[in-house]
Amino acid sequence: MAVTTRIALLAFPGIRAFDVSVITEVWGVDRTDRGVPPFDLRRTAAHPAPIPLRGGLTLTPDRTLAWLPRADLVVVPGLDDHVTPAPAPVLDALRHAHAAGTPIAALCGGAFTLAQAGLLDGRQAVTHWNLTRLLRTHHPHVTVVQDALFLHDDNIWTSAGTAAGIDLCLHLVRTTHGAEAAATIARSMVTAPFRTGTQAQFIEHPTPHTDRDADTLASVRAHALAHLAEPHTVATLAGRAAMSPRSFARHFQATTGTTPLRWLITQRIAAAQKLLERTDLPLPEVARRTGFGSEITMRQHFATHLSTSPRDYRLAFHDSVPRPGVDTPRTDP
Repeated sequence: MAVTTRIALLAFPGIRAFDVSVITEVWGVDRTDRGVPPFDLRRTAAHPAPIPLRGGLTLTPDRTLAWLPRADLVVVPGLDDHVTPAPAPVLDALRHAHAAGTPIAALCGGAFTLAQAGLLDGRQAVTHWNLTRLLRTHHPHVTVVQDALFLHDDNIWTSAGTAAGIDLCLHLVRTTHGAEAAATIARSMVTAPFRTGTQAQFIEHPTPHTDRDADTLASVRAHALAHLAEPHTVATLAGRAAMSPRSFARHFQATTGTTPLRWLITQRIAAAQKLLERTDLPLPEVARRTGFGSEITMRQHFATHLSTSPRDYRLAFHDSVPRPGVDTPRTDP
């Protein structure tokens, strides 16, 4: 029987209703009938009284902060007012959780709460691009990263605004329970299953001309996904788009927020994860089907991007029912 993961949603006056909804949708819905592990999401607060949220909503805590030491993960929603001090018991609870080794994740302006607790001093953090200057001004000891969707530093996760909070929550599911569990949740939420944390927070607004370029680039991405086993370079991908490599790379990053090769590596890792979870294919064959060429290269990319090896990933997330006939998985272009 799968072990239940305990998630603490840290609640206090001023948190954003949207972030509460994201956390609840990811960890508060029972999807065990679709293979997702069980979660126990608790709304923890200093007091049991209902907490008012913007828009006429209220959040009723079901646990006090005394429950936090039982949590496997603490998630902090963003804020409506980013400079309002969080309650002292909340900040103390965050410090104790971090000292105990519990992972902590903050969505959007939740980084301000972690900064108030002193947890981001001397560490890297990200927040909504429009709040980076405010975070630097009020918390000068924090290294604020300008252009990322989410990042990790010393068991603490922070994310950029709104949709990036969804990306971080799904990433945390993926790293703990595997790509298939995260993809199942993403499908039920009708959202993209995988955006790397190093992707830019926003992309250029396309003009009518670049709209046509975007259509062309989408077909190039679709071709690359359908032929991951083949070697691809910026030059070969640019050739399919009838562009010069330099122009292709510029338009690609403007459209997707990342470089062609970084996007390709991300897709190959995602495809390899699914094959490792779903099949018993030998590691060299997984590497060949996903375009890494060799097990050594695949292992290097897993170490860099997932902090694990393909072999250890399979041991952690392999499906108990092997499906050796599964083809190379595809993700959205």
